[in-house]
Amino acid sequence: MPAVLFAVYLVAEIATFVAVAHVAGVVAAILLLIACSAAGVLLVAGQGRRVLDGFRRVGRGELTAGTAVADGALVASGALLVLVPGLLTSVLGLLMLLPPTRALLRPVLTAFAARRGAEVLGSVRANRVIIDADGTVVDGAVVHTVWDPAPGDSGGRALTKG
Repeated sequence: MPAVLFAVYLVAEIATFVAVAHVAGVVAAILLLIACSAAGVLLVAGQGRRVLDGFRRVGRGELTAGTAVADGALVASGALLVLVPGLLTSVLGLLMLLPPTRALLRPVLTAFAARRGAEVLGSVRANRVIIDADGTVVDGAVVHTVWDPAPGDSGGRALTKG
């Protein structure tokens, strides 16, 4: 499967470069590729600082954690795409690095993460292991005993819940 994805990537990059070279010329396509990479490197530095500032703002309670994490994921993905050689990946990386397009992509990423997280958490079964204070591991269910005294009964009776 990775070989197929790599082949699709190569075909898409070559087709994009050939199309741009056909419309604008080979020299212009090469200059565009270099300009996209240079702009991406500059944007990565600035947006990386912005993401770190967003994490600081989350710590102060000024911003929601979901927004900061989504921005961080989009900036990291954009940086990776800018560093991968090719015109198509550079343009996609630039789109992920620009704040206006990140604002458009953030809800899509959040919905995907919520759906995927629900799938992963739904497949994990609860592990009922208790570790006592002395370090003893007790594997089983938690049982709570509640004393319920009957009217006129001095001893009471134990009701077990759990």
